[in-house]
Amino acid sequence: MDNTTVVIAGASGFIGKHLSRRFAEDGWKVRTIGRSPLASATWGDEAGITAVLEGADLLVNLAGRSVNCRYNRRNRAEILESRVSTTRVLGTALSRCSAPPPTWLNASTGTIYRDTLDRPQTEDDGDLGEGFSVDVARAWEAALAEAPAPVTRKVALRIAIVLGPGGGVMRPLAALARLGLGGRMGPGTQKFSWIHVEDLYRTIRFLHSRTELEGPVNVATPEAVSNRELMRSVRSVYRVPVGLPTPAWLLKIGAIIIRTETELVLKSRWVKPGKLLDAGFTYRYPTLNTALIAGRGRQG
Repeated sequence: MDNTTVVIAGASGFIGKHLSRRFAEDGWKVRTIGRSPLASATWGDEAGITAVLEGADLLVNLAGRSVNCRYNRRNRAEILESRVSTTRVLGTALSRCSAPPPTWLNASTGTIYRDTLDRPQTEDDGDLGEGFSVDVARAWEAALAEAPAPVTRKVALRIAIVLGPGGGVMRPLAALARLGLGGRMGPGTQKFSWIHVEDLYRTIRFLHSRTELEGPVNVATPEAVSNRELMRSVRSVYRVPVGLPTPAWLLKIGAIIIRTETELVLKSRWVKPGKLLDAGFTYRYPTLNTALIAGRGRQG
């Protein structure tokens, strides 16, 4: 792998840091695009971004403002723009490369599907939902599809909730459990689709090698659980015997106080990785308990 190069755009977050480390451990050369002066190229430097992409083997774009905020007008605009504009910038840069990466994996979200309790949503038969988050996902994927990169294979990664040590939802879930608030949230029946961050890395490597896979790919484990089952597992892993349930009305008040949205825990996300399963992908962390135990590491 000495001459294999990956470019990671948006590498400063929890997922990006894990991917950067794991690619480096596996012998890849890692270049980054971001806002940090330590990045190989920074947003706004079109020539620099083109140079970083030139001759690379794989582009992974994770760039986008966090959705863990209130969806007021300003934040909505920033969430949308941060995803669409960076995708467009990358597409323009790729069109200027003489040797662009052959594969471009662009983040999207499993939230693009409808709130569902009746059946899992696959790439082939899933129903797209409605609302702000879905509109963002649609625009994000449209920007990828429209990007002028004719010789580069494009894959939209419809990523479920990512679990892992040092970030993601592990910290707030652990904190709630330790405070005695680790019971069901809202009705508790809403589905929770997830993937461990290491399996996300392995999915990216798998998709890089399986050149026949295109279009949207659901990135999740096959084992979706209910919110009630999720919180029961969290309490078990952190050895908290009892957790008080949180009704939806209290969640809405709490979300205002901590400046976030209840959609993050109340929407039923049931994402099935149809393409990955059909292609023979295997998971290192196929069950929620194994993922939570592995993710407990740095949470204490």
